[in-house]
Amino acid sequence: MKRNKDLMKKAFSLLFFLLLTLSVFAFTSSDTNVSDTTQVIRLNSAAFNERLTDPDQTVQTASKALNLARQLDYTKGIAEAYRVMGIGLYYKSQVEKAIDSYLNALSYFQKANSKRGMASVYNNIGNLYFDSNDYDRALDYFQRALKMAESMSNDQLIATIGLNLGNIYYRKLQYNQALQYYNKTEAIFEKNKKNLNEDVLLGCIQNKGVIYYHLNQLDEAERLLLQANQKAKSKDLNLRVASIDLTLSALYLSKQQYDVAEKFVKEGFTYSELAKSKRYESDFKYTSYQLEFKRKNYEKALNYLQQIYRQDSLSFYNNVSAQLGILQAKYKQEETQREAEYRQKLDRFLFWASTIVAGLLLVVIALLVGNVKRKARTNRRLTELNAEVSRQKDNVDRINHHLEEIIDERTKDLQIKNKKLSEYSSYLSHQIRGPIATLKGLINLEKEGLVNKEECFNMMDKCVSEIDDKIIDMSDMLHDPERTSLSGS
Repeated sequence: MKRNKDLMKKAFSLLFFLLLTLSVFAFTSSDTNVSDTTQVIRLNSAAFNERLTDPDQTVQTASKALNLARQLDYTKGIAEAYRVMGIGLYYKSQVEKAIDSYLNALSYFQKANSKRGMASVYNNIGNLYFDSNDYDRALDYFQRALKMAESMSNDQLIATIGLNLGNIYYRKLQYNQALQYYNKTEAIFEKNKKNLNEDVLLGCIQNKGVIYYHLNQLDEAERLLLQANQKAKSKDLNLRVASIDLTLSALYLSKQQYDVAEKFVKEGFTYSELAKSKRYESDFKYTSYQLEFKRKNYEKALNYLQQIYRQDSLSFYNNVSAQLGILQAKYKQEETQREAEYRQKLDRFLFWASTIVAGLLLVVIALLVGNVKRKARTNRRLTELNAEVSRQKDNVDRINHHLEEIIDERTKDLQIKNKKLSEYSSYLSHQIRGPIATLKGLINLEKEGLVNKEECFNMMDKCVSEIDDKIIDMSDMLHDPERTSLSGS
């Protein structure tokens, strides 16, 4: 009897100690979580603000936020960190990794039932489809995002999505509809200047300038684009400046102001390098080709054309890789979701186990027995998942093998086309050197007085006309892939 009383005293002492420990832990944890979740929000905000100036820093800062949010099991913080990281990767033109981050972000926002977060991710995914020229799917995602944003009356999101919808209709050459969206977005900004991101207004000004350029209203386009250029520079938005410079250089090419166009091409190259944007660097190479061609610097133009051709081949490889990345990202998302669900089950179990241990030792024994059974089921599930992983790995291996075959085929195609390009250059050089040699000979004969001047001038005029015809023919051939035998297989 006495022994039973001693056991009861020990049990009550243990219960009191456990309850005291849990209450202290809960109080301390609560204070820490509030402070740390604020730090996660601050890091995500800083990463987002760096996206147009230094996308590398955006990815690094978002990674810090993600690690901290995971430690705190802060679902919204994890979701936003994935989303901001995806934006940084998007600006770095790493499409596969951006898709992976967006899918993870969408999964966590859905768990947190965050409409604002889901709408933002839908908008981000729409931008990926927009850049891939899949306008119908981009429009679908933008409209989903807009519907959510309007249900929450979130002006920042409505303005951002309106800008993107305007871009869709601009690409579809529906300029009036695009201008309607841009004007709506500007109106929203004017009503809420203090609460909205000024970059949205800057995007509207720039895009309206682009539309007026395509409508051949060059003076109005020039005014808007120069205004946007100055504002972007004042805020150190490197990527935005590069984008504006691209349109300005095209505008001045249309005006035949080649020196001004060259100035904005050089400036755009500089800002593209600062923003580490391979896409804009490639665009400026094409603009440089157009500039040199219009100046009749054909050798430089041909050099830019070769660089662009090589870049296009690399883009093909990246597009194939992006498709493979989508499959890998979906698998990784499912794996992460399973891991999160398992961790949530384990956390719930530990919480209830600790509470029951503090109350009744007998119930603890029953829970331990139940835990063993659950672990057995978990092990069986893990075995099944391992088998599924093996099957998925086999599928990925097959896709990789197919991708290697495609790359080999493209490499052989590039070698053939480079050989043809070299042969074509030799042919053009031979065609032009003939009349030039004749012209030099006539000049020497005229100097020696061995030929009649009038006859000499007639023959020189004929040579110049022949050279002019060859140059025109060269221009036509450069723009006619079938004549240069450089058309794709």
